[in-house]
Amino acid sequence: MEATVAVRELSKRYGAKEVIGKLDLELGPGVTGLLGPNGAGKTTLLRCLATALTPNSGRIDILGLDPADSSQRTKLRRLIGYLPQNPGLYPHFTAASMVDYIAILKEITDRRARRSEVRRVLAEVDLADSARIKVRKLSGGMRQRLGIAQALIGDPDFLIMDEPTVGLDPEQRMRFRTLTSRLGENRTVLLSTHQTEDIAALCDRVIVFSGGTTMFDGTPRELADGAKGRVWSSDSRPAEAQIFWRTADGSYRVVGERPSDGTAVAPTVEDGYLQLLGAGARAGS
Repeated sequence: MEATVAVRELSKRYGAKEVIGKLDLELGPGVTGLLGPNGAGKTTLLRCLATALTPNSGRIDILGLDPADSSQRTKLRRLIGYLPQNPGLYPHFTAASMVDYIAILKEITDRRARRSEVRRVLAEVDLADSARIKVRKLSGGMRQRLGIAQALIGDPDFLIMDEPTVGLDPEQRMRFRTLTSRLGENRTVLLSTHQTEDIAALCDRVIVFSGGTTMFDGTPRELADGAKGRVWSSDSRPAEAQIFWRTADGSYRVVGERPSDGTAVAPTVEDGYLQLLGAGARAGS
């Protein structure tokens, strides 16, 4: 894999707390999913890669540019698309003027080209008919799609998205998957999510991040296979120490030790993730 993003011994602290510790990471073309529990350091890592946050130490190289150098950082920001976890959308702007504003910040100075680009990205997220609606009147899902649209401005070579499918209905999530898989064919896409089904459907590679370090780096299938022989269907409620939940048919899905009446079932990405995190990710009902 040809690396388009290289991270070397990256560290980030908030006061005395180290959130990321001497992280080494490489990314290449395709879609990479980032999984991890709350507080794992995922958003901090994404903000460092988006040049919104400066690490305390280490080096980042993105598309051959060094964000620590101010002139290279300016150039790099034109090549990055970033959807933060809480996009800062101005409520009194219309959807079109909000995206137009981001296009101006990305130095798309030709007015005709900018209007065309605004129309393109709004169409990509199915907001073309809502272009003149003010942000404050958009639903939560529509605002999330607007956040995705602003990240797509300028057709970025490196696309970073933090929880991109939050608030999207099933139809829009499918549309997002189609869009993201197409984008990942010729650029580097990194998305952080808690939706393991999106990881399974979209990603060539998945990284599990916890405590500011990498716990797993491989394919979604390899992550699922980590729970092989550890996933069961049971008719009786397991012991509380187990990771389990009740399914729609009334049986229990158990990740861990075999219950007395357990029948082995094929593991999913979610099962592999829960098995990897162990008791810290316990689920029960």
